[in-house]
Amino acid sequence: MLNSKIPSGPLEQKWVDYKGHCKLVNPANKRKMEVIVVGTGLAGASAAASLGELGYKVKAFCFQDSPRRAHSIAAQGGINAAKNYQNDGDSVFRLFYDTIKGGDYRARESNVHRLAEVSVNIIDQCVAQGVPFARDYGGLLNNRSFGGTQVKRTFYAAGQTGQQLLIGAYQALERQVALGNVKMYSRHEMLEIVMIDGKARGVICRDLVSGELERHFGHAVLLCTGGYGNVFYLSTNAMGSNVTAAWKAHKQGAYFGNPCFTQIHPTCIPVSGDHQSKLTLMSESLRNDGRIWVPKQKGDTRKANDIPEEERDYYLERRYPAFGNLVPRDVASRAAKERCDAGYGVGTTKQAVYLDFKYNLINKYGKAEANKHGIENPDEETLKRLGKEVVKEEYGNLFDMYEKITGENPYEVPMRIYPAVHYTMGGLWVDYELQTTVKGLYALGEANFSDHGANRLGASALMQGLADGYFVIPYTIGNYLADEIAVKPIATDHPAFVEAEKNVAARIEKLMSIKGNQTVESFHKRLGKIMWEKCGMARNEQGLKEAIAEIQQLKKEFWSDVKIPGDIKEMNSELDKAGRVADFIELGELMCLDALNRNESCGGHFREESQTEEGEAKRDDANFAYVSAWEFKGEHNWELHKEELVFEVAKPSQRSYK
Repeated sequence: MLNSKIPSGPLEQKWVDYKGHCKLVNPANKRKMEVIVVGTGLAGASAAASLGELGYKVKAFCFQDSPRRAHSIAAQGGINAAKNYQNDGDSVFRLFYDTIKGGDYRARESNVHRLAEVSVNIIDQCVAQGVPFARDYGGLLNNRSFGGTQVKRTFYAAGQTGQQLLIGAYQALERQVALGNVKMYSRHEMLEIVMIDGKARGVICRDLVSGELERHFGHAVLLCTGGYGNVFYLSTNAMGSNVTAAWKAHKQGAYFGNPCFTQIHPTCIPVSGDHQSKLTLMSESLRNDGRIWVPKQKGDTRKANDIPEEERDYYLERRYPAFGNLVPRDVASRAAKERCDAGYGVGTTKQAVYLDFKYNLINKYGKAEANKHGIENPDEETLKRLGKEVVKEEYGNLFDMYEKITGENPYEVPMRIYPAVHYTMGGLWVDYELQTTVKGLYALGEANFSDHGANRLGASALMQGLADGYFVIPYTIGNYLADEIAVKPIATDHPAFVEAEKNVAARIEKLMSIKGNQTVESFHKRLGKIMWEKCGMARNEQGLKEAIAEIQQLKKEFWSDVKIPGDIKEMNSELDKAGRVADFIELGELMCLDALNRNESCGGHFREESQTEEGEAKRDDANFAYVSAWEFKGEHNWELHKEELVFEVAKPSQRSYK
């Protein structure tokens, strides 16, 4: 039976009451407790730094050569917080409600309200660390708009917010490393959870440089390993992002929550050919100052600047007048796909729409700057020049990146964008304390399912990662460890460690012994094609059944014909990748099974059989207002457990952004 451990009492008091009544570990006992943190992005670095500061003995593992290479660094647009500095009506409740509604009423109210509460503390924490958030002329912190909201609550540092926040968390982590409270293990990949008496008591890791396997004990294990979007092969994720740590936990008894909830980001640089191995994101913040459109004429081959204003269809503004270009990501993505499928797409592939900045360059920024300079009746060129200077300050690195990739200057011509896989709302099921169904095993940040429901609002990923690491886990882990203080560190020659390492070694040897003819990359590409076509932006029963059969066949082929060069006891990136792709294949099957089971549309999960007359997602609250929590039962076999979602405050209604 799933126990989400949601505290009783009014929603706005749950977290306050929890903190006032949870068990504590005194400072002397903290020094005896060992905690393993796997992954050192925003969630992992902030958690390791916070727990080290509290006095726990922390071991932190990352598969990169430095925590500064975590994929968190790629986040561009900003981080949400209910500070209401703009005085435009924001509040903790408003952020809570926007997040619940944006997730299409498939998130747990208590977790989301806690997230909104601690969001205000995150900004203070990061400013104190020296994160260079953008400021207005008077020196106050600035905000910009993001999708799914009608207030400005997104704090940002140009188009590199993730990088600046990660450096802040990294500095906090390195301080603890220098003090000896955290021991850092770089170039290490976790390949197994060690279970003793039903509790997570350690991990088996592979040194990615030497190829050696290592055993590490911990009173508790925290997985902060990000999302699994690379199951689609082409995504905005870093090439190394994978599901292996979470998948090993899943096979040891941790339930997987809502695996089919995948976010497609609407503003990515379109695919240009078969040679690509990843896609590049253009921040959602660009929708704040750009207007999305397609030609009104099907198959229009004219250049964008040659199409007059009256022949442009600003379709988001037309369909959703209240939110316009700032509708949530799932809505914007499906709308772009619909226009392209209907024959209005642009570019050589016709799988793109325009994101145009000219209007705001001139009218929003240019005219404001002209007024500041006392320029009367400026011509269009002057307005463009003045506006460009402002936009360069806010988004310059994004515009430069776009030009380097496409060879087109977005100050002069509209960007071409198209939806791409970006984020995974699903992840390991966790309770209110962020603990999985395995005692002593926690999942933080994108690795868990907890805060975003069926669709994540922009600028909420950084918020959740730092909330979990800085402000949630320091309290909740103590509630578990308080009962573990009598447990002495377990020697790594314990039979459970020996058996776990033996199983890891056997799997690696099996992979290397296949000596087939097909590359790991080719299998990953084929899996990605199946997933994108049949479990991507739109899904249907027939396609999902076909996908499951195709993935099962792909798995057989992989384990009989994959080719991995090199040796085990050396740096071998192909071997590393092979293990990850093998896990992706199994995950892909579960994602399709979950999507098939959820016979409704909600957020990023769009079943073609379940849509309104206007083509919007049609939820079925009577039958599917629950979290899917899947238990692994063996090859091709899972059991579904349901966590019923109870909405006491944000009553479910048909989402409308019109």
